[in-house]
Amino acid sequence: MRGKFRQFGLILLGVVAGVLISLNFSAVADRASGPLPIDDLRAFTEVFGRIKNDYVEPVDDKKLISEAINGMLSGLDPHSAYLDEEAFKELQVGTQGEFGGLGIEVSMEDGFVKVVAPIEDTPAWKAGLKAGDLIIKLDDTNVKGMTLNEAVKLMRGKPNTQITLTYIRKGEPEPKIVTITRAIIQIQSVKSKLLEPGYAYFRVTQFQEHTGEKLGEAIETQFKANKGPMKGLILDLRNDPGGLLNSAVSVSAAFLPKDKLVVYTEGRTSDARMRLYARPEYYARGVRGDYLANLPKDVKTLPMVVLVNGGSASASEIVAGALQDHKRAIVMGTQTFGKGSVQTILPLGNGTAIKLTTARYYTPNGRSIQAKGITPDIVVEDATVTAGAAGVQVREANLRNRLQNEQGDQVDQPDRTIPAPEAGAAEEGAEVVDDNDYQLSQALNLLKGLQIIGSNQAGDPS
Repeated sequence: MRGKFRQFGLILLGVVAGVLISLNFSAVADRASGPLPIDDLRAFTEVFGRIKNDYVEPVDDKKLISEAINGMLSGLDPHSAYLDEEAFKELQVGTQGEFGGLGIEVSMEDGFVKVVAPIEDTPAWKAGLKAGDLIIKLDDTNVKGMTLNEAVKLMRGKPNTQITLTYIRKGEPEPKIVTITRAIIQIQSVKSKLLEPGYAYFRVTQFQEHTGEKLGEAIETQFKANKGPMKGLILDLRNDPGGLLNSAVSVSAAFLPKDKLVVYTEGRTSDARMRLYARPEYYARGVRGDYLANLPKDVKTLPMVVLVNGGSASASEIVAGALQDHKRAIVMGTQTFGKGSVQTILPLGNGTAIKLTTARYYTPNGRSIQAKGITPDIVVEDATVTAGAAGVQVREANLRNRLQNEQGDQVDQPDRTIPAPEAGAAEEGAEVVDDNDYQLSQALNLLKGLQIIGSNQAGDPS
C-alpha cells in the first residue's frame, strides 16, 4: 500500500510540475534564487493524494488546485489574490466604471470582510456603510471561512436584487443589519462645482481608466463658468479607495508642471522598478493623445488644498504625496489609509489571473507610504467622527500579513492640528460650505487666507 501511495505521489508531483508550467510559472522558477523545493512539493502531493482518497466526499481536481493557488496568494498579504474567470472579468469591467453590485472597496482581515471605503453615490454609500466596518454575514451565510473572491461574488449580482449585510462597527455595542438593493454601479469618478466665485472644487471618487480625461473636462468647465479670475482650487480625495496607477499620474499631472516626478516604484524585478513623470506617455493610453495639453495655465500655480482622510488609499495617496512633496498643494484632513504597494495583474492564459504584489511605491521625495500613509500638513478632524471612532479606524497597518514599511512605522508629525468643533457649534468667523462638512469649510477658509496674504504681499512696495 505504501509503495502504491508513493507511486501515486510521484505521479502527482509530475502533475503539479505540469500545472506550474501551464500557469506560466516556469519563467518564475528560472529566475528563482535556488532549486524548486522538491520536499515541499512532495508534501503537497501527499496532501493532495490524501484528500482525493480519504475526504468524505469526492473533490474535483480543478477545485483543489484553484484553492491551493488561492491559499498560496492570500497568505502573502491582504492584496494578493487568485482571480478565477468570473473574478477576472469583473475586475476588467470594474476599471471601466460600470458593474453590478453594492459599490464598496473591501479587503480581508482574519476571515472577515472589512470595508476600505464605500464608493460615493452607490447603494452601499447610501446605506451608510463606512470605512472600517466589519462584515460578518451575507444574507444567512457567515463570512468566516470565505475567500475574498467568494465574498465579492455574493455581494455582486443582478441589479434590483437584494442582499442583507450584517456588520460590526467599532465602538458600537451591537451588530448592524442592513438590506441593500444591488444596482449597476456607474461610477462618476469626477465631480466638480464652483463653491463660490473664484474657488473651484474637484472630487475624485475613484481612479478609473478615463478619470484623467474627466478631470481635464471638469477643470475647463469650471474655469469657463467662473466670472473673473480663479483664486483657489480644492481637490477632494476623501474616501477614494484608489484604482489605476496611470490615472493617478494623470490627476497629478493636471496640477503639476510638466516633467515633474509623480511616483516611483521599487520591486525585485526590473519590470517592477518604474519612475513615472507628469508627461503624457505615462498617463495617456492609445490614440487619445495628451488630453491635459489645453488646460488653463493657472491650474498649475493657483493656491490649492488636497483633502484626505482614512479612506483615501493607494492612488489617492500617490496624488496627495506628489502634490505635497512638490509643495504644489497643502494637504489637509486626517491620516490616509497607508496602502503603498503595487498589485500587478498577471493573466494565466486560461481566463484566470493572479493579482500579485510586485512593488512598493514611493513619493517623489522617497517616502514609503506602506502602512503609514500620508500625514496632512494640517490635520483637520472630521466633525462627523467621534474621537473614539477615529482612534479605531482600520488602516493598512491593522491588516494581517501586511507588508512592513522598511523605513519604519513612525508616522510623520503634522505642521498644525485643527480639532473638530463640538456638536452644534460653528467656528466663529468661518463661512460654512456645508453644515456637515467641516473639513471642506476649513479648506475654503485656508484658500481665502492665502489669497489675502498674497494680495498684501503683492501690494507691499518693500
